[in-house]
Amino acid sequence: MAGPRSQGSTGSAGSGGTRGASAGGAGTGSGGGTAGAATTGATGSIPAPRPGGRAEARRAAQGKGGRGGQGGDGGQNGTGHRRSGGRGKKPERKIKKIVGWTAVGALVLIAGTGGAIYLKLSGNIKTIDSDGLSKDRPPESTADANGNKPVNILLIGSDSRGGGNSDLGGGDADGARSDTTILLHVYADHKNAIGVSIPRNTLVTIPPCKLPNGKWTKEQKGKDVLFNAAFSQGDSPDGNAACTQNTVEKLTGIRVDHTLVVDFSGFAAMTKAVGGVEVCLPKAIYENDINPNLQKKGAQVLPAGRQKVEGQKALDYVRLRHGIGDGSDIGRMKRQQAFMSSMISTVKKKGLEPTTLLPLADAATKSLRVDEGLNSVDKLMSFALSLKNIDLHDLKFVTPPWRYSDANLDLVKPDVDRLWEAIKADRTLDGKDATGEQPDASATPEAPAAPAPAPTTTAPAAHVAPAAPVKVAVYNGTTVNGLGAKAGEALKAAQFTVTGVNQAKSTNKATTTIEYGAGQKANAEKVAALFPGATLTATSAAGISVVLGKDYADANGGAGAPAPGASAAPAAPAPLPSSVTEEARSADDDICANTSYGSGG
Repeated sequence: MAGPRSQGSTGSAGSGGTRGASAGGAGTGSGGGTAGAATTGATGSIPAPRPGGRAEARRAAQGKGGRGGQGGDGGQNGTGHRRSGGRGKKPERKIKKIVGWTAVGALVLIAGTGGAIYLKLSGNIKTIDSDGLSKDRPPESTADANGNKPVNILLIGSDSRGGGNSDLGGGDADGARSDTTILLHVYADHKNAIGVSIPRNTLVTIPPCKLPNGKWTKEQKGKDVLFNAAFSQGDSPDGNAACTQNTVEKLTGIRVDHTLVVDFSGFAAMTKAVGGVEVCLPKAIYENDINPNLQKKGAQVLPAGRQKVEGQKALDYVRLRHGIGDGSDIGRMKRQQAFMSSMISTVKKKGLEPTTLLPLADAATKSLRVDEGLNSVDKLMSFALSLKNIDLHDLKFVTPPWRYSDANLDLVKPDVDRLWEAIKADRTLDGKDATGEQPDASATPEAPAAPAPAPTTTAPAAHVAPAAPVKVAVYNGTTVNGLGAKAGEALKAAQFTVTGVNQAKSTNKATTTIEYGAGQKANAEKVAALFPGATLTATSAAGISVVLGKDYADANGGAGAPAPGASAAPAAPAPLPSSVTEEARSADDDICANTSYGSGG
């Protein structure tokens, strides 16, 4: 096995190279938890995983086909299920699936259906009971002046043994497991999104959860309480999505707006509905790579190079662990993230063709269980259309910084807290503030911005009220608390529409700057009339922004008290650790890049 890297295993919920997002548990014929690299965070070096151990012993006992033998992750510490779920000791076969953005992408296609098809799709949709949600939840995201706000979606991949899942390798144990869980954050601009894969064997605190019999559990925490156990609470065949949502909210401090659960057979059906998904392998895969318990190499299952897979072949690809790289789970997670990106790209390219639209919409809705906010075709359609402006490059996948704790994972503090804070502040991986106006699909695009002229330092002497509402974003470029709120109040009083008040990246700006995009110079001059001495600067960005400097602070007494009724601008979150930013994967990355880890291919 190759030596570990010194970088964390940031997962791929959407990233330009997300190195191994932990999108769930082990697959058929696969080993246990997230294996792989040592991560360097703010707290120092993170040890590399040890070879062998309990996961290897469990794999040695695995039987072919996923029914007779124990799966690669069936152990007590692999999922936490036996300790927390209360089932017997019957061996289980774990399945790894990729479902998250596949389902979200498929929802966009529902927009083209109607009539009898509309009724058919409505009949497919199943609703998650909201009675199990915690009463102690994080606050909702705050909307800007135009009512735009970010949306947080919890995507859960369920390997329920019901509904034909066992025929695809789902095993024969009762209940359901969540081998894939992604928290998808859609930024307020609805042009950017980030998916955070939460490793299934992460040590967490599971808050009180409602069981199928109506009783509530007590809070669970300790060295044997793993994230995957939340979905198994109560041993329901459908899983406990509300308990998983409660656990994610407690872990992250982020309020989940919507939850979607997709099962194993649904994933297979969707890959067929789009006519296959392009993947890439550095070397050919044989039967004993899929099932290491075989005593022979067996037939070739997947050739080397680029190829299309669907159904069982797609499942073999995303479950594959052995035969490529060092056999660790890190490489498999990289391939899963590449697969998810390729699936989304395929949906975007082919989804609006009628021959693809109906089968995919049917497959997606049949396999979905959703919260009450999405439990109709109308709601799903509205939600899906709100995602249509997210470019593949601006969809990133990551895994929170982690380190091994025996066979399980600890999330590294303070690095992981910086990730949660950046998401709550609507900051992208590169620190961009993504709050603000959503694009208007019906508006005519403005001409590209001309090269920025030399800044002018003379602003108009008097303010002239705009004839139509002018939208302005405010950024506090100083350390004076409440300065942005004060400027925002002044703009509102002058009949401008303030789209948001935030802290600028730099807090040592000397002079206030009015930045404006193409076609906005006249409106920017009207804004500048409120800020004597401000500099007008043309930029390639759309809209108008006011970046406050020390001159504005001095003119307003340099005081930190906000204007009456206004709240102080929040401080910018700390920069994200390199273990997140450098390991992120964008959905448009080359599918042949970063699909293995370590030596051996």
